[in-house]
Amino acid sequence: MTISWYRAATRPRRIAVLSVHTSPLEQPGTNDAGGMNVYVSQTAVEMARRGVAVEVFTRATSSDQPPVVELAPGVTVRHIPAGPFEPLQRGELPSQLCAFTSGVLRTEAFQEPGYYDLVHSHYWLSGQVGWLARERWGVPLVHTAHTLAKVKNAALADGDTPEPRTRVIGEEQVVAEADRLVVNTEVEADQLVRLYGAAPRAVRTVSPGVDLARFRPGSRARARAALGLPGDAVVLAFAGRIQPLKAPDVLLHAAARLLEREPALRRRLVVLIAGGPSGTGLEQPSSLRELAERLGVSDVTRFLPPQGGDDLVGVYRAADVVAVPSHNESFGLVALEAQACGTPVVAAGVGGLPVAVDHERSGLLVPTHAADDWADALARVALRPGVREALARGAVEHARRFSWARTTDALLETYAEATRAFPGVGLEVAV
Repeated sequence: MTISWYRAATRPRRIAVLSVHTSPLEQPGTNDAGGMNVYVSQTAVEMARRGVAVEVFTRATSSDQPPVVELAPGVTVRHIPAGPFEPLQRGELPSQLCAFTSGVLRTEAFQEPGYYDLVHSHYWLSGQVGWLARERWGVPLVHTAHTLAKVKNAALADGDTPEPRTRVIGEEQVVAEADRLVVNTEVEADQLVRLYGAAPRAVRTVSPGVDLARFRPGSRARARAALGLPGDAVVLAFAGRIQPLKAPDVLLHAAARLLEREPALRRRLVVLIAGGPSGTGLEQPSSLRELAERLGVSDVTRFLPPQGGDDLVGVYRAADVVAVPSHNESFGLVALEAQACGTPVVAAGVGGLPVAVDHERSGLLVPTHAADDWADALARVALRPGVREALARGAVEHARRFSWARTTDALLETYAEATRAFPGVGLEVAV
């Protein structure tokens, strides 16, 4: 006779979330903070609301940071000393992974056995740490890459620096070791299988969400007044990190082309650029301002610091159209947030943006990065009120399909699945 004991895994009690290179406490749009920060913080809060404790491990970048910070009830952020107390470039972080891993493992060692039920790592650096934690703690590893080196290197902006081979190898190792790989879109799932040899059975597609309580339609007139913009302005906006990958230069080139075609537009056109230098953009932090000067659009361009909370909502509401011209995006949270505010999006037809933007319904997808193509698309939305209004309605409807609650439900289902399949969960004893 065979007797089977099977632990029915539903949801974890406590998970360790690894985010080595950027903290969910940081303001998106600065340094390396961006959509991943939003993803980590929003899903952590949603999990805590469902009774799942979340501890986020991130590298300490200042001696003034307390060891532990409560992000929300049930969500703590642990600052792990690893290297100097200062921000480091991502290329410098692999040398600090041993110190970071030691800090993570030491934290668990002071707890009762089985303290964490699962590890969820974000980005390949965290995946390297998660791989070791998985082996030490005997729990499943779920990994989200957010971006992939091989995909980025295949779509580099002019003058951008390719991702190093060390990252490619690191990603391949994590893909091979993770129990489940969470991706944003089916496109990314295909890339993992085709480019990295991921096992299809290990890949799960979970779309990111949007905070529909915060990002919602509102008064465009009030938003413009708050930013000091004329009510009749034609406003084109970009929000995000200033780096070649995000391609804000495409918007400036398109704006210059619009003014060449219609010089009278200069008195009404406003190009809003909200964000700070990041990544390879730090090598030439003033390059975008210099480009605006060379193109003759500096007089219609306004540079804003990274915007958060209601200030970011105001930028979206003030705009006639939000541009997302990235050379690669695993999804594109900016596109979703803008649409939730009732603002159409013109985006590059790359990566996950065709999922984030419903072409011809919530915005437009541009197949190239050519200035003429972008000028055509921006003009069609911003200069034709009927088109803009129709797309604005579609934008709100499309964004409502996405929520962090739905994302979190799918993640918890993936966690349970990974736990049920983890070695040692199902035991059989012959009698």
